[in-house]
Amino acid sequence: MAHLIRSKFQNKLSNAATSVSNKSTAKVSGMMARMGFQAATDEEGLGFAACDDLDYDHRQGLQMDIMKSDEMGGGDAGEGSGEGGMAGGEDGMATGDSHYQRDGTGPPPSGSKASGLGEEEKSPKITAWEAGWNVTNAIQGMFVLGLPYAILHGGYLGLFLIIFAAVVCCYTGKILIACLYEEDEDGQLVRVRDTYVDIANACCQPRFPSLGGHIVNVAQIIELVMTCILYVVVSGNLMYNSFPTLPISQKSWAIVATAALLPCAFLKNLKSVSKFSLLCTIAHFVINILVIAYCLSRARDWAWDKVKFYIDVKKFPISIGIIVFSYTSQIFLPSLEGNMQKPSEFHCMMNWTHIAACVLKGLFALVAYLTWADATKEVITDNLPSTIRAVVNLFLVSKALLSYPLPFFAAVEVLEKSFFNEQERTWFPNCYGGDGRLKAWGLTLRCSLVVFTLLMAIYVPHFALLMGLTGSMTGAGLCFLLPSLFHLKLLWRKLLWHHVFFDVAIFVIGGICAISGFIHSMEGLIEAYKYGIED
Repeated sequence: MAHLIRSKFQNKLSNAATSVSNKSTAKVSGMMARMGFQAATDEEGLGFAACDDLDYDHRQGLQMDIMKSDEMGGGDAGEGSGEGGMAGGEDGMATGDSHYQRDGTGPPPSGSKASGLGEEEKSPKITAWEAGWNVTNAIQGMFVLGLPYAILHGGYLGLFLIIFAAVVCCYTGKILIACLYEEDEDGQLVRVRDTYVDIANACCQPRFPSLGGHIVNVAQIIELVMTCILYVVVSGNLMYNSFPTLPISQKSWAIVATAALLPCAFLKNLKSVSKFSLLCTIAHFVINILVIAYCLSRARDWAWDKVKFYIDVKKFPISIGIIVFSYTSQIFLPSLEGNMQKPSEFHCMMNWTHIAACVLKGLFALVAYLTWADATKEVITDNLPSTIRAVVNLFLVSKALLSYPLPFFAAVEVLEKSFFNEQERTWFPNCYGGDGRLKAWGLTLRCSLVVFTLLMAIYVPHFALLMGLTGSMTGAGLCFLLPSLFHLKLLWRKLLWHHVFFDVAIFVIGGICAISGFIHSMEGLIEAYKYGIED
């Protein structure tokens, strides 16, 4: 009995000291959180203290059970076996406590999330090669057709910017994924966030818990809708330049293209569209090879003297937006990394995809510009001879029309989740009925979005200017500004000095490029609209 009383007294003292230590740690954590350099809050620190209190009660219950079993055993032999049982009980207690406090394994309660882990683990995962293929599709798409136009206004500095943008976008993609993880008590990295929006919300807690998510959603919607507009613009442009003798204007071709895109409003999923994605990508690579082959056939006439180190101060910021927009992939990187079989291979995948993109884009832009020099147009295929141009442009139009549903459906999903979701108390009622069918007014809104992309393409038919504006406005924000800012905010205490330097430098340079590119793109659009320039 004396041994039991002494054990209880020692445990009480130990528990009191632990509580005092945890509360002081919570105060320090809360102070650092209010300063903005730590994601932890007072509530988190008190939560650890409460967890320790529960842990103490758990240990006490185990000790009382062991003491009772010792008393029931009786005798010297019983005491001997009790000591052995006590040792074994402590091992089991340590093991049980480790599961109880840290990873929550062991028999889960009924209805808990742990019961669904088996089903989640059985979900199909993608390999690093498949993930790299998805990233390549995003950064090697149709918009590389505007890169020679960027070299026209930037010269060798434009080539350097293609390399620089690849390095920075690769780095910001990695640090964005790093923001999804936090260390547990054992120092192991644990994925605690799933999406770009989750990262943004974590940075704005506790004062504005949903502000960051709203900002990211707005940027995503703008970029996705502008991508749809660019597909309509490039479709009208390519068809008009493929058949210049026909009495059909570029705006009329855009209307024809949009008529073919109206069925997108009825999409429920992308299964039917995804079947063509591989064919579209292969066709695009074939088109790039054809363009480069034609340029190489004219290698004797290349105008090396036209590539200089000077820049067009007024139009080069537009080129920055074009180059940045061609590398945007950060929106879907969190979900892509979460679906990889081996997330540890994500960094390697990002390295080789961006190196390949940098080499291919640089060669394509330089070779195309050397071939046509000052005559380089916004869409480089417009420079091809009429005999080749029609075939190449028809393939490109097909790719543009088949690529349109992907950003359109993604934009619709973001809009529906943000404004038409009754479960999350959004502004408007659910646009789906009880049977899961889309309501009539919801279908009308989808059709209105398709028509909106058409109207923008008709009144602003300038591929390069729109691409530069989008890259400067949302591309720089999602690829440069927000990842570096989130990285500093969430992982400040763990960053080395060179990481801090890189993040701050990227934020400053990205901000300057975004502001200058936005201003000059808007000036270019206003000038083109004022003087009725269509090419």
